Formats: sequence, structure tokens, C-alpha cells
Amino acid sequence: MRTERQFSRPIGRLQVDVDAIAECRALAADISAPVDELARSRTTVSLERACLRLVGVDGVEGEGTEAVPIPNRVVDEVRSAVGLECGVLIPFFHAVESGCGDIPSAARAVSSGECRPEWPEGLDLDLATERARKEAGIAVDLIASAATQRAEVIERVGDAPKPWLYLIVATGNIHEDIPQAVAAARNGCDIIAVIRSTGQSLLDYVPYGATTDGFAGTYATQENFRLMRAALDEVGEELGRYIRLTNYASGLCMPEIAAMAAMERLDMMLNDCMYGIIFRDINMQRTFVDQNFSRMVHSLAGIIINTGEDNYLTTANAVDSAHTVLASQFLNERLALSAGLRAEQMGLGHAFEIDPSVPDQIMLEIAHAQLVRECFPDAPLKYMPPTKHMTGNIFQGFLYDGMFNLVGALTGQDIILLGMLTEGIHTPFLSDRDLALENAGYVFGGATALAGELRFEAGGLVERRANQVLEETRQMLHKVADIGMFAAIEAGMFADTVRTPEGGKGLDGVIERAGGYVNPIEDELKTRVGVK
Repeated sequence: MRTERQFSRPIGRLQVDVDAIAECRALAADISAPVDELARSRTTVSLERACLRLVGVDGVEGEGTEAVPIPNRVVDEVRSAVGLECGVLIPFFHAVESGCGDIPSAARAVSSGECRPEWPEGLDLDLATERARKEAGIAVDLIASAATQRAEVIERVGDAPKPWLYLIVATGNIHEDIPQAVAAARNGCDIIAVIRSTGQSLLDYVPYGATTDGFAGTYATQENFRLMRAALDEVGEELGRYIRLTNYASGLCMPEIAAMAAMERLDMMLNDCMYGIIFRDINMQRTFVDQNFSRMVHSLAGIIINTGEDNYLTTANAVDSAHTVLASQFLNERLALSAGLRAEQMGLGHAFEIDPSVPDQIMLEIAHAQLVRECFPDAPLKYMPPTKHMTGNIFQGFLYDGMFNLVGALTGQDIILLGMLTEGIHTPFLSDRDLALENAGYVFGGATALAGELRFEAGGLVERRANQVLEETRQMLHKVADIGMFAAIEAGMFADTVRTPEGGKGLDGVIERAGGYVNPIEDELKTRVGVK
């Protein structure tokens, strides 16, 4: 049973160096400038496929394991025939306007080789450009409608009070995920995250249709999105509160998944500036270009991004490397602003990952969580439960999760990912999820109001630790600014992991834009979200 909570974002409880915070933001802006320029000067196969999907290109060619998504085939055919340096939309709409029929028919004709793509000239170019702009306007209207529809549903059924409690489903079968998600919502969950099948981030295509064969997660497909969205809308009507849906806009198909999420009204997407680079070895150029487009889609669709700084602490020491989390948050914030995202759409991530044997562990966790709250007062912060130091002792694990919930309550974290006493099992027992919801319900029901009451001793341990982490963050961002973002990642400055600008997966899908590059979907997105 859900317990109502009195939520507040406690700001101004720590005397932190506001000039240092401002300097960190300025440094992040300097660091991100070359990344923004990269996004303006490059396109990718996945970005072009996303644009095709947004104008109505879908389906697969072939059957079973031989099936290839038609958006992939169209992009590949255009790239082979005329290149992608000027974009895919003009050659595609030339095919539409020159007699291949409507959009689905033209896509099938190009995909099958029946129609060879060409770059049009003269009147044909004018006709293709006019049609591309018309369809782009319809596509971007569709993205924008997600925000409007969400607001209308929330107005009708009501919204969940914060903090929002977040649970995962990960059976591999969408038809099994749905009843688990519905049960979680009925027991008090506010956000359902459908974990993706292991390795999907490394697939350079999006599977098609409803899927039942994922491993440790369920494939992100548009049909799976549609089915889960419908189920959560139905249970939300029953419960009288909107249930949010989360998936992953990351990996080699980041822009496509962002587009599908907007079309099916997902509410949150995991989307981090460096996660795919560091933890999935996806080429950094591919990641940064794809991410910029994805975040513009998220911005217009009203989707909250969840960043992945919590993952840094699974490979690095949570005390010694606390400043790397804050540094990444400043960079994620800056790159989000560059794509038109508002502060209220930035679910910046961090985690409760200090070894429980460390003296004053709870004090350190409070210092870190409160510092993040002070630095990003308007962001819906995402707080991750302990994972790294969980053991087979389920009783200790349950207590550990309770302390995580307590720190989250006292520091006003918005999005609480619930910890499992059986952490490490891909699909926890439903009873474990019920216990996690009971734990959170008890702690947040009993302690959330304290967030607005507590004060920290001036110059005390919490305040000194927060300022130490802030100063280390400032120094780190100076170093990153000196050598540049790409070199910093190559030097292993984030998560103790080394990646190179030319390494990783997906670089062959990055294309330098020619002077005549045309992408009316991107142009319209930039106009609507206020990106220059």
C-alpha cells in the first residue's frame, strides 16, 4: 500500500563555494564546445535511420534470423549509391516523388533494390526538398505531441507524489514483463524500467515487433514500447496516478530508440554522455553525435533523461572518485543544455556505493548526495541503490537498502531506484520487489519531512567533505579543459577506463557532413527546442 510523502528539495543547507560551482559550469561549457561542433559537422547511420523512422519508414525485409530492418536497408542503399554526406532524406523523398508510391512503398522499393537512390537535380530536387520538409514538420509534430498527451493524461488521472519509486522488469519476454510491471504499480511503484536484453546496445539495428527471447532483459522495440505504455496507462487509470515508463536511449541505435520512445510516449530514457563509451566501448564520436540528436528529441517530447554516473562507482572507489561523478554531472548538464533540454528534464545520476565498512560511511553518503542536490537544485536527481558491496547476506542487504532510502529522503532525491535484498539476480522474485517497496514506503513515509528540517553544523564533517569533493571536481575539470574531452577519456579520467577517439564500435557509421547536407527534421527540432 502506498504511503503519501511530503517531498522537498532541501537547498542551502551547506555552505559550499558558489564561485567554485559557477567555475565548474564555465569549465564544462568550454569542454563541451568541441563536442557540440562535432555534432554539427557529422552525421551517423543511426541518426539517418531515426529520421526515416520518424517519417514512417518501418518493417523488416526477410524473415527470422535473416530479417533486416527496412530503415537499415534504405540507409545502406543510399550510402552505397550517393553517400550520406548530404543526408538520407532528399534521395529517399526523390524516390517517393519520382513514382515509387507512398513512403512505405518507396522504402520497400529502395530496400529491395528495385529503385536505386539518386541525388536529384533542378525541379526534382525542389520537389524532393518540399516533400521532405512537409514530412519533417509532421514528424516533429508527432514528437511534440508526446509532451502534450502526457500532460493531458496526468491532468485527467493525477500524478504520483515525489520521490518517484523506480523498479525494473527484465524477463526477456514483453508479455511476462507487463503483468510484473502492473503488479509493481499496484504495490506502489511510480516508474517502470524495462531493462534491455544483454548486448542490445551493441546491435547496429533495432529488432522488430513484440519480442519474447531477450536475455536478462527485453529487447527495446517500438511494439514493445507500445504494449507496455498501453498496460501502464490502463493501470494508471485504475490507480488514479500516472505510471512512468523508462527504457534506454544508448548504444549504436541511440537516435532510433529515442525516436521510437517519443512516438510511443515513454517518459524517461537512460541517456548519458559517456556511458556507452566507457562501459560498452562504443566509439566516442558516434556516441556524441548520436546523443545530441537524441537529446533534442527528448527535449521536445518532454522526456526526462537519466544519466549514468552511478556506474562510475562500480569500477572506481566511491570515496576517492566522488569528484568524477560530480564532474560528469556538470558535463552531462552542459551537453543537455546544448541540445535544448531544460533543467527539469535532467535526471542526473549518482549512487550509494561506499563500502559499508568505511568509517562514517553514512556521513560521507549524505555529504555527496547533499552536494549534488545543492549543485543542481532544479534537476530531478536519480539516486541508485547499493550494488557493488551487496553480498549473499540478505538481511544486511535489506538494512543497507534502508540506509540508502534514508539518505535519499534526507537529501531530497527525486527518483529512487529501489534496491533488492537479492541484488545480482537478473529477475528478482516478485516478493523481493514487494519488500523493496515496503522498505521505501516505511522510510520515505517516516523521514521525508525531515529533509526540510535538518541543518548541518557550519564547518562540520558533512560540509567539509562536500567542499573537498567540489574542489576536487573543480581541479579535475580544469585538467579536462586543458587537454580536451576526448583526451581526458583516453587518459582514463572517468571510471578508470581508457577509450580512444578512433577506437570502439561504430566509427564506420560516422560520416562527415558536406556543405549541402540537408536534414529538415533536425532543422525543425533545433528551431522548436531553441538550439542554434
